[in-house]
Amino acid sequence: MSPVNVPALVLAAGGGRRLGGRPKALITRQGRPLLSHALKVVREGGCAGAVVVLGAAAEQVRAAVDTGASVLVDNPDWEGGMGSSLRAGLAALPPDATAALVMLVDTPGVTPAAVARLLAAHAAGADLAAAGYHGRRGHPVLIGARHFAEAAAGAVGDAGARALLAAHPVELVECGDVAVPDDLDTPEDLARWGAG
Repeated sequence: MSPVNVPALVLAAGGGRRLGGRPKALITRQGRPLLSHALKVVREGGCAGAVVVLGAAAEQVRAAVDTGASVLVDNPDWEGGMGSSLRAGLAALPPDATAALVMLVDTPGVTPAAVARLLAAHAAGADLAAAGYHGRRGHPVLIGARHFAEAAAGAVGDAGARALLAAHPVELVECGDVAVPDDLDTPEDLARWGAG
């Protein structure tokens, strides 16, 4: 089996429109910004570094969050939706990446165990995989290198990798016993997760 090299691609550009315009990367939970939490999860899960796409309040995020050796990419078109962030992140991946693990900054219930399961699926041959939650597809998503160009071409508006995932078989890696897929989009979500 050939060696695998899977960096995380952390999408952290959102402006949190439904949260009063607070950048999602800087929302805090358990005393630390969501971006810090996401980077810890992908690191502990076994990813080979991280590419972080910033948008809303990018300079503030840079100043407030220790991103370590992560590659930081600014997406000036972040207001156009997640698609532009996915394209920017894919373009910044190292050339020897065999896949990318796409992690959303506002999914605090994703755990290192879920990340590790997706990486194990890739090591076993999967080149398109997603975390499953009791049979339903969720995040994170793993995209093999041979799909990068197609993923970028289909990433428009808020669709992200939806077109790619609809066009090919996706290995569903059950993670419902070790993670929760919910994202933080509304004030009610923040209250439920104890975030602010």
